[in-house]
Amino acid sequence: MSHQTPPGRAGTGHAPQSLRDPHGWPHAFVAVLAALVAMAVVAALGLWAAGAGDLPDGAFPSVLAAVVVMAVGGSVGLSGGAGAFAETDAALGVLPLSVTLVGALVIAAGFLRPLRHRAVADAKELTGWAARIALLWVLSLVGLGLGARHRFTVDLGGEAAADIGDLLGASPEVGFETDVPLTVLFGLLWLAGVLAMALLVARGAPLPARLVRFQESVRPAAHAMVVLLLAYVALGLAVGLVVAATRGHAAETFAVLLLGLPNLLWLAFTLGLGASWEGRVDGPFGLPMPRVLDQVLRTPSDSKVSLRTLSDHDGRVWWLLVVAAVMVLGAAFLMAARSPARMRAWQHAVHMAVALALTVFTVCVLAGVSAHAGLSLLGIGDLGGGLTGLVKLRPHLGTAVLLAVAWGLVAGFVGGLLARPVHRRGEVGRTGPGER
Repeated sequence: MSHQTPPGRAGTGHAPQSLRDPHGWPHAFVAVLAALVAMAVVAALGLWAAGAGDLPDGAFPSVLAAVVVMAVGGSVGLSGGAGAFAETDAALGVLPLSVTLVGALVIAAGFLRPLRHRAVADAKELTGWAARIALLWVLSLVGLGLGARHRFTVDLGGEAAADIGDLLGASPEVGFETDVPLTVLFGLLWLAGVLAMALLVARGAPLPARLVRFQESVRPAAHAMVVLLLAYVALGLAVGLVVAATRGHAAETFAVLLLGLPNLLWLAFTLGLGASWEGRVDGPFGLPMPRVLDQVLRTPSDSKVSLRTLSDHDGRVWWLLVVAAVMVLGAAFLMAARSPARMRAWQHAVHMAVALALTVFTVCVLAGVSAHAGLSLLGIGDLGGGLTGLVKLRPHLGTAVLLAVAWGLVAGFVGGLLARPVHRRGEVGRTGPGER
């Protein structure tokens, strides 16, 4: 059943109080606060499971703030010093996507809640509502950035090394701090992406009248991609809980689930499509990753990560191809089922190809990892006897996107054919800009 907004009044009248008067600020405050609390809880539990609760000098709150900052794309820099005769070098580039995902879901829900039950909304209303959330978000990022800084004295791991360090004044310190301006910039870009995606995905979210005609092609595809990524996370969470309950090492497993589950699962998604990555793990530390991936990456030089190279160590990785095929076809069917019945199979194929290519591109950008640490004395060797290490993992981006286009074309066409008998609900028909 549809209703019509009177001409010239699209998006006006019956606007939520949060959009029309100052009483909307409490709604914005609750949305931002709920997102920050959810992210902090997930990050704190993950850090606790990873053993960060034993950090010295009361560093846990600072590390927690740093993880939340990193989760929204903020810039956390590592620094170190070891006197005049030694130097430290460290860098870290990774997103804890479990924390990122929780924050995105919560703040998107808070953003959409006052907008429900509306057909269209004026662009000024949406901009004003988003601006209130953005202002509170900036203030929160500044506070987190100022709190995300700490310094540690590194234990050299032996009496001889410690004595040398004390004698030369080279007892190493490693710290981290947030680049607040960059954090605010990237945090705002993250927020803008989340709010835009929320408007694209949610069927009940209003759009400006000029954009209503695009929703029948964009919204079903965007919704299908979000469902696809969340389905991978749900499947991985179920597997992770079973592993934690049956194979021991529950704390380590929960640390992965709470900090980096999407990192692993969305990597597996791209591998299942046939994409390849390149990287290396060197030194005493590495990624919280399956053993087969660690085996492929622990080589003297960069290694290629693909289904073929992984299958040399464990043939079961070919199941990633089967899972990807089922998931992508299911997403294509969902997209076609939510689209207007008049759309043809080739149109579904094009929409799916574009959506899947953008999704794979985003996953590749977000799931990359780069980290290294080193401590040298007079420019030679490893003073700490095991403090030097390197972890990096980068996608072959062009190949991944092209494969996604191919998969999208095939899956979209097949999904469109399979969805023909399905009764469409809520599709956007040939209506005017003020109708729904």
